[in-house]
Amino acid sequence: MKIYNSLTGRKEEFVPIEAGKVKMYACGITVSGEAHIGHGFQALVYDVFRKYLEKKGYEVTYARNYTDVDDKIIAKSHETGIPADKYAAMMIEKIDDVMRRAKIDDPTLWLKATEQMPVIISFISKLIEGGHAYEGGNGDVYFDVDSYPAYGHLSGRSKEDMLDGVRVENDEAKRSPYDFALWKAAKEGEISWDSPWGKGRPGWHIECSAMNMAAFGEQIDIHGGGRDLIFPHHENEIAQTESLTGKTFAKYWTHNGLIKVNGQKMSKSLGNVLLMDDLLKTYSDEALKFALLSSNYRGDLNITDNLFSDAEGHLKRFYTLISQIEQAFPEEKGKEGEIDAAFDRAMDDDFNTALALSDLFGLFKEAAKCLAEGDARARRITNQIRETYSLLGLFQTDPETYLARFEEEVPAEVIAIAEARKAARAERNWAKSDELREQLKSLGYSVKDTKEGYTLTKL
Repeated sequence: MKIYNSLTGRKEEFVPIEAGKVKMYACGITVSGEAHIGHGFQALVYDVFRKYLEKKGYEVTYARNYTDVDDKIIAKSHETGIPADKYAAMMIEKIDDVMRRAKIDDPTLWLKATEQMPVIISFISKLIEGGHAYEGGNGDVYFDVDSYPAYGHLSGRSKEDMLDGVRVENDEAKRSPYDFALWKAAKEGEISWDSPWGKGRPGWHIECSAMNMAAFGEQIDIHGGGRDLIFPHHENEIAQTESLTGKTFAKYWTHNGLIKVNGQKMSKSLGNVLLMDDLLKTYSDEALKFALLSSNYRGDLNITDNLFSDAEGHLKRFYTLISQIEQAFPEEKGKEGEIDAAFDRAMDDDFNTALALSDLFGLFKEAAKCLAEGDARARRITNQIRETYSLLGLFQTDPETYLARFEEEVPAEVIAIAEARKAARAERNWAKSDELREQLKSLGYSVKDTKEGYTLTKL
């Protein structure tokens, strides 16, 4: 089994530090707002990692964190008038609920920054004692980047590039502009904790290092997160942890790609943020997973208008065939083991869910052929699909239950518009066709053209 290691820039054979056991940590959500599809994508990716490693026979301890104190949360506290700790707890409850509705399993360990203050303070104190950190004279504590010669190894950045995208704070208190805050002195009205340097709160980067130390000790096998965390967050984690321990922090660094919406970066400023809660009101959790896992996890994922409705359409066809096959061969319990073996070959190549999912189209085509020929092999194929692809969270619903979501009668008005659009297309009146498509969308339906005419899917 090979995993792409961001630290070395290549796929490497996976060999855990301790035989048969895997320690895996993924940076979770900063709880300043509700969970969006990017959060869901990252949580799903590492849930799949964990489950496949377990399938391979490893004993996996998988930790995720909630960053429940930082600048954004404090800003939200001031904006809403809700104390920062209560605001964070409220958002965690909402995020937990939406992830469970998406049927993304909880990790083995949930970690919260605010529950690790003694570990964080001890960590910083030891860095100061070792000459890797210093007090800024204003209640802040900084990490001395020059004390760690390997700084920049993960991101491959030169010193000249390192300040790009990094917020420079309290320059006059730093020895170098590259240094970063480990402890921030409390400002008036901010949540704070007592420390040897006065009241304050931890910097973001030290939180993850300390939570890892609390959960796993000095070393872990896999550290994960979004690609946007490589610099400065993960770079800083490596520097502060390895300066303290003198050991390699994480053996494999893994990073999922970022989300784009119709080719644009997803951001609040563009108004194109897709919340998990909203998506789950429209699409099944399996449609979200099918869509998200149909691309390589390391690449950016472009969410087009039809991505999730297309995924739902594929699943509708698959579930319809499963239903027909299960009714035709109710007693057949056998399975097709080669399907599982092919799935494992795909996943052994850096968790290649895209390849594994692409195989489904050929498998269902073969199952349909067998059904038409009265061959019970059709049921053995779908039995194996349901077992194997459960690891990706697919085909876990009773077919009739899944298909019932499509049984709502399409209003006559919607059908009339769809028929008018079909006629416009026949006349090659593309402007009219686009106008009618938008009308359908405003009524809550997407339309997809087929050889037979079109299909309508409720948004």
